[in-house]
Amino acid sequence: MHKLRQMNPLENLGGLPSPVSISIWWNGGSILGLLLGLQIVTGLFLSMHYTADLVNTFSSVIHIVRDTPGGWLFRNFHANGASLFFVFIYLHMARGLYYQSYMTQPRSWLVGVTIFIVSMATAFLGYVLPWGQMSFWGATVITNLLSAIPYLGPSIVEWVWGGFSVGQSTLNRFFSLHFILPFLIGGLSALHIIFLHEKGSTSPIGDLTHVSKTTFHPYYSWKDMVGFLVLAFVIVILGFFYPAVLGDPENFIPANPMVTPVHIQPEWYFLFAYAILRSIPSKLGGVVALGMSVAIFYFLPLGRGKMAMPAAFTPPYQFTFWLFIVFFILLTWLGACPIEEPYMSLAVPLTFIYFAWFILFISVPSMWKKFIN
Repeated sequence: MHKLRQMNPLENLGGLPSPVSISIWWNGGSILGLLLGLQIVTGLFLSMHYTADLVNTFSSVIHIVRDTPGGWLFRNFHANGASLFFVFIYLHMARGLYYQSYMTQPRSWLVGVTIFIVSMATAFLGYVLPWGQMSFWGATVITNLLSAIPYLGPSIVEWVWGGFSVGQSTLNRFFSLHFILPFLIGGLSALHIIFLHEKGSTSPIGDLTHVSKTTFHPYYSWKDMVGFLVLAFVIVILGFFYPAVLGDPENFIPANPMVTPVHIQPEWYFLFAYAILRSIPSKLGGVVALGMSVAIFYFLPLGRGKMAMPAAFTPPYQFTFWLFIVFFILLTWLGACPIEEPYMSLAVPLTFIYFAWFILFISVPSMWKKFIN
């Protein structure tokens, strides 16, 4: 014990006991850390040439892409890095759901959910900064949802806007917050890792005390390096050859308050929540459902009174999990569809199933043990 206290952090990390059975799905956390670093570095360079001014904002982005040496590459990496960040955060959370990490490591899970929510806020703020058509109208629509809050809603919207409409004050606030929040995510990530190291990583066969373990380095540190190389390859392909494949064409048009886009929608990683919002006729009900679609992850550790059977030994749980993934993808697709039939009607049962899955199959894990026994 005395020797352990004298170890430096790097030695402590390298000697972390890790289950020998963990697979590639446990690479998500390290890849997310690398992507966060990429976003911070590229964002710092972009901020040196960005102008938060209604008249010159869109032109400053064009200047970065066309005139600044290497600016096009930094912007491509930054924009596509945000999409890749959410690809891996969804994979990371899906792995935690499948292997029930919220039961064995509740504090680490809760911090991870907070990282997810702060990341969504950061991505939304960053999407507004180019000041294209979808940026402006997306900011107008999403921030106006706050007006559904009883009594205080209109005042909150005016405070967020800094006036009576989305304008210069809004852009200044969004730019400042978008610059600061990634550092908050970095701090939360450090806390997430600290809580993770209290018990170590979970295992595909459950949190069993007799599970065989090995040191993190060199067995898993080298596997992380392989994941980093694959990620670098994907980023290079997107940045050089398909820089706009994950973006919206409307955002290549300067913001015009007098012209509304035919179909206003957020980035792809928000579409599942947007479909849930649209499926409820009441504005207040839609906003509450939108918030709960993300906040519900906070409640998962409440159902850990009795440990469920590990997913590897629970075929019914595996079936319902993959069914949930299918419903999640369908909600994402419906969020990108026009606001018309039959898409509106299809979103209603999927929204119900989305919340029912959490309540019936996650928040009451002991039911799986009873079902099998």
